[in-house]
Amino acid sequence: MSRICELTGKGRQVGHNVSHANNKTKRVFLPNLQNVTLLSEKLDRSFKFRVSTHGLRSVEHNGGLDNWLLKTADAKLSPRARKVKRELAKAQAAA
Repeated sequence: MSRICELTGKGRQVGHNVSHANNKTKRVFLPNLQNVTLLSEKLDRSFKFRVSTHGLRSVEHNGGLDNWLLKTADAKLSPRARKVKRELAKAQAAA
């Protein structure tokens, strides 16, 4: 399973450990991913995602999963999140 946030696309970053003697060794910075269940008000369903804590705060700041998905570009979203976004767009068009 890749370490990428399904909603924001945030992944691992590469950098250096720097010692006191200024020796540099490669290291990896991993996002803080959590398995969460988010509720969609318009679809009246819940969805499980693997989301970074930063992404989770962003979703809450934007007023929930529905608003976040409609606002975010498809390139950042995972295939599962894109599928939910399409369902959401269909439900919105039907209403």
